[in-house]
Amino acid sequence: MSDTAVPRSEAAMFSTVLIANRGEIACRIIGTLRRLGITSVAVYSDPDAGARHVQLADIAVNIGKAAAADSYLDGEKIIKVALDHQVQAIHPGYGFLAENAGFAARCRDAGIVFIGPGVGALKIMGDKIRAKAEVSARGVPVVPGLAEPGLSNEQIAAAITEIGYPALIKPSAGGGGKGMHLVNEASEVQDALAAARREAASSFGDDTLFVERFVRNPRHIEVQVLADNNGTTVHLGERECSLQRRHQKVIEEAPSVLLDEATRDRIGRAACETARSVDYRGAGTVEFIVSADAPDEFFFMEMNTRLQVEHPVTEMVTGVDLVEWQLRIAAGELLAFGQADVVLTGHAVEARVYAEDPANSFLPTGGRVAALVEPSGEGIRVDSSLIDGMTVSSDYDPMLAKVIAWAPTRPEALQRLRTALREMAVLGVRTNLEFLGLLLEDPDVVAGRLETELIGRRLEHLEFRSPDDEIFLSAALVVHHFEADQLPDGPWGSGDGWRLGEHCASRYRLMVQPSGTSAEVSIRGVPGRTLVSVDGAEPIPASVQIDGSLARTNVAGTRQLMRFARQGGNLHLKFRGAEWNVVETTRRRTDVDAAARRPELRSPMPGAVVAVSVVEGQSVQEGEAVLVIEAMKMEHVLRAPTAGIVSVNVEVGSQVQRDEVVAVVQPAGTPVIEPAA
Repeated sequence: MSDTAVPRSEAAMFSTVLIANRGEIACRIIGTLRRLGITSVAVYSDPDAGARHVQLADIAVNIGKAAAADSYLDGEKIIKVALDHQVQAIHPGYGFLAENAGFAARCRDAGIVFIGPGVGALKIMGDKIRAKAEVSARGVPVVPGLAEPGLSNEQIAAAITEIGYPALIKPSAGGGGKGMHLVNEASEVQDALAAARREAASSFGDDTLFVERFVRNPRHIEVQVLADNNGTTVHLGERECSLQRRHQKVIEEAPSVLLDEATRDRIGRAACETARSVDYRGAGTVEFIVSADAPDEFFFMEMNTRLQVEHPVTEMVTGVDLVEWQLRIAAGELLAFGQADVVLTGHAVEARVYAEDPANSFLPTGGRVAALVEPSGEGIRVDSSLIDGMTVSSDYDPMLAKVIAWAPTRPEALQRLRTALREMAVLGVRTNLEFLGLLLEDPDVVAGRLETELIGRRLEHLEFRSPDDEIFLSAALVVHHFEADQLPDGPWGSGDGWRLGEHCASRYRLMVQPSGTSAEVSIRGVPGRTLVSVDGAEPIPASVQIDGSLARTNVAGTRQLMRFARQGGNLHLKFRGAEWNVVETTRRRTDVDAAARRPELRSPMPGAVVAVSVVEGQSVQEGEAVLVIEAMKMEHVLRAPTAGIVSVNVEVGSQVQRDEVVAVVQPAGTPVIEPAA
């Protein structure tokens, strides 16, 4: 169904709306506001001053420091901005204040429309114990267990004995997997209860727990609903959200391959009944758990009283702009279509792009975006907060963008998404793009055999690409190309190393971060007619053609295409689906034993020096640890690029910037030649 075909009612639409959020969802909302001719007001914290949502909004207002409590979670500041700019409604996006009943009530008291359900619905669905009781009373199936206020550890332990193992202990006040503990036998119960209460109190300020039977081979199915102020409630089909890591969704799709039409109808009606149980209005999502072993049996988990991160897949298969209908319903319009008008067409899959390092326990990363390439083409949509040159910090959630692919069939949609992820590049920031590509090639994912523990089982078997000769050759060819461009005109600047006898080689010592793997590449000749060799291997013919940020290499007849960006002493590459940060540590335009530039160790990102393993003037061996920098909650070990004498420019506790020279290793017996500016 196309939203462009939906007639409008006579209700007056808002003229000005404030978005109480940031990142890609703020950009997404601004897009619909602009299309509807509504003035957008953005709020931002100090580190978000140059953010994309700030640039896109008609009006942008600073609301405080980086800490969310001082900015995006400060409801009073946000309401003041709304009043100052005659805002009629506030869209909370998701996260932050989106499900905060207190904030919704303050909006109401200030005469501002909160674009979401009523305060009552927020309160009931924000309490999982109360929510289960409400929906169960309406005949919606819930997972067997015990969900009552104020349960003691002894009562929960007794309930687990009754419902049997495995059982899942869950906090009442929150979600996102925080405080959830699976117990498989009696000896695990007391420790799990203690940990669950601590985590629930820390995350939500409420240590109330409940317990339910753990559904084996679980699949996470959620249903999108829309409800107007006249009691009309429809569902827009389901989404499969079973590909999760630590209870956080990674890839979502619509519709689910698990459900047949009869089950799709039943689960959709159950979702609508859930919404009616709390007089819901606006857009919401009802989450169910379904066993892959019994796909016709589903159980209510919770209701998310807001827009979901994965809402684009529903929009792609229904043609309904969910943000537009949030606005229309909040403005008093009635739904202009019924359940029979909702038709699911084709298949859509979404992948979440995060600033994180999958090869290093998914620790958050960051840095400056040196070059950005976002995919496009038939059936491709990108919801993104990214812009060239922006700095990705650790102050907020590390999600940068979502890539969504639609096609008539699921196999076609998966292939389009794989291609789009290979095309996408966020050079300068380590992301999970390679991980997403590997996951989408998994045989069970391709076949639709999904369940929530699949990623956990696959992680240790995923083969992330390691630095190899091909990477070093490609990087050296790009470096050599730009070095040749900087030489003067005439025979003395030809750059081919000509001399009587054998031509002299250009030798580049390169290191791939953060692994610290290094190699020396020898190049004889000039770009277009060169011989290359890695670590003394037999030279092979190679060439490179540069077109903007694209490099086309031809090594021994094998052609490759890669994206690159130069940033200080770093060369960032997107090559064969993986991203690399290559540091040139030594450059020599003479034979192996001739003079060298000073090999420099540069910080890969802003951070703090937490350890220094050497003393000034110490002899070090190639690969020996020199110092450790902590950045984005991840430790980076910087190693000597070559053997020699080390000079350290920092000490423990020093704050360093990205690409700052923190140490230098002077190869023994070579004169010092200062690096070019």
